[in-house]
Amino acid sequence: MGADTLSGTLWFGGSRRRGADIGWQGKMHHDDLRDWEHGHGFGQDVKRPGERRTLIVIAITATMMVVEIVAGLAFSSMALLADGLHMGSHAAALAITAFAYIYARRHAHDPSYSFGTGKVNALGGFSGAVLLATFALLMAAGSVDRLIHPAKIAIDYAILVAVLGLIVNGVCMVILNVDDHDHAPGDRHEEGPGDGHHHDHNLRAAYLHVLADALTSVLAIVALLAAKYLGFTWMDPIMGIVGAVLVARWSFGLLRTTSAVLLDRQGPTGIRDGVTRSIEADGDSRVADLHLWSIGPGVHAAEVTVVAHSPFTADEYRARIPRDLRLAHVSIEIHACAATAAEEESSRQNAGLGVLRGEGGPDA
Repeated sequence: MGADTLSGTLWFGGSRRRGADIGWQGKMHHDDLRDWEHGHGFGQDVKRPGERRTLIVIAITATMMVVEIVAGLAFSSMALLADGLHMGSHAAALAITAFAYIYARRHAHDPSYSFGTGKVNALGGFSGAVLLATFALLMAAGSVDRLIHPAKIAIDYAILVAVLGLIVNGVCMVILNVDDHDHAPGDRHEEGPGDGHHHDHNLRAAYLHVLADALTSVLAIVALLAAKYLGFTWMDPIMGIVGAVLVARWSFGLLRTTSAVLLDRQGPTGIRDGVTRSIEADGDSRVADLHLWSIGPGVHAAEVTVVAHSPFTADEYRARIPRDLRLAHVSIEIHACAATAAEEESSRQNAGLGVLRGEGGPDA
């Protein structure tokens, strides 16, 4: 009968017995358990590339914010002052991203976190997405108000601010450099539209904040040029509404992907299929239950229930799972098929009756 140790519990043919029930209590107290112990950092103690990039972008954004606010006050330009405060809001959002990186790294081995601090990454991304959605709503409200109550635009100053902001945000986007290099194997279209299938949700949130700022600058330049040379002053609030819609769409996509991580939604189908195929490769074992969830950027944990007529050990099943699936923590529960258990019980009973009748035993 297959047996596997799970949190101090032995599984025999679908029934579990504590060590004391089978006379192992004294022995277990003298065993060195270090061979079975493992850390729960899962790589979160390593400084991620996104942390350094985010800190650089914060420094650039904060510097630009100070320059615009000082210039706005010096030249009595409300456009410069408003954009400086706007840059300040993005610097605050980026600071949340940086805090999430640092907190996750410094508390990676805190035993109070059962599966490490990997979800702090998703929490930072979720918080950034909420701020992004708030920013989109404010953009839309301000644009609608400007449509209803038109105001004179200091076009030349505004164009200067928009071009300068676009250059700064372009540099920040290059620094953040969000791409698909952190894509986990088997993950196919599990995330929302516009998320780039990127697993560092924290970095993704920072990137979207910078991208939203760059989009705002582009739309503002188009609208201001149309107002200056064609007299279409209504283009400014219209472009504001268009930008708000696009930013809202990005934020909702990020909210969806990060909330799925925070709520332990089942992991990617490709990884689940890979685990099932590897466990069932012998033709006898069957996966009766499988839970797969994210515990960090591109890292998953799994709980698997296996049923078989002749089950293997947990280590043997675990060794079958391909390493490229990046499963950092796998718990396996093993059961013998009920039919097999019943047949063996019946066989034992028949053997006992045979001995009583003189049909078996060494002297038969």
